[in-house]
Amino acid sequence: MDSQTSAMDKKELLLFALNITGMVLVNTVGSKIISLFGVRVSVGIFFMPVLFLITDIVGEVKGHSHATLFVNYSIIMLVVLFASTALFVQIQPHPSWELQDEYRQIFGMSMRMSLASLISFSISQTVDVNIFLLFKKLSKGKRLWLRNNLSTITSQFIDTVIFMFIAFYQTTPKFTAAFVFSLIIPYWLFKVLFALLDTPFCYLGVKWLSKEK
Repeated sequence: MDSQTSAMDKKELLLFALNITGMVLVNTVGSKIISLFGVRVSVGIFFMPVLFLITDIVGEVKGHSHATLFVNYSIIMLVVLFASTALFVQIQPHPSWELQDEYRQIFGMSMRMSLASLISFSISQTVDVNIFLLFKKLSKGKRLWLRNNLSTITSQFIDTVIFMFIAFYQTTPKFTAAFVFSLIIPYWLFKVLFALLDTPFCYLGVKWLSKEK
């Protein structure tokens, strides 16, 4: 393997590591809910745009097969995370360890959200990669900003709808379909804003990954 190929592989490996880290953060610290300009959002909203940005960068430079590989491996890691959390929440602790209730409260409460995240992420990331590369073909490799935003905005809407309904629909009588949609729209609009803001980083990432030396 020559030095140029090695450099490209290291860059792609770094993006994959960043992708997995972002995904884990979404499904761990992301269970915390905050108020962002009066809108109820998960702190995972700060990491989600990074995941879609990475696959767009990889898809632009390396092609469909590499971007799909990122998505597939990420889904496998999510399954491992979900299964591990489900298992260790249920295992009885040593009698000297007195934090089982807190442990169960923190990790157990996120099981439904983890399942929602697994399903929504799998579908939306697959949609994102395919839309991005479809528009790349239609635009003959031009207008990166347009396909980056169109693919991300569309897939983020799909991600938000699927996640919200699986995670919250009918958890209490308050969470009707109408109420869930009232949560989806402002949450998705924040994602749209973040998608627009990360456009320069898409160009920088493509330039960086494309650079041979």
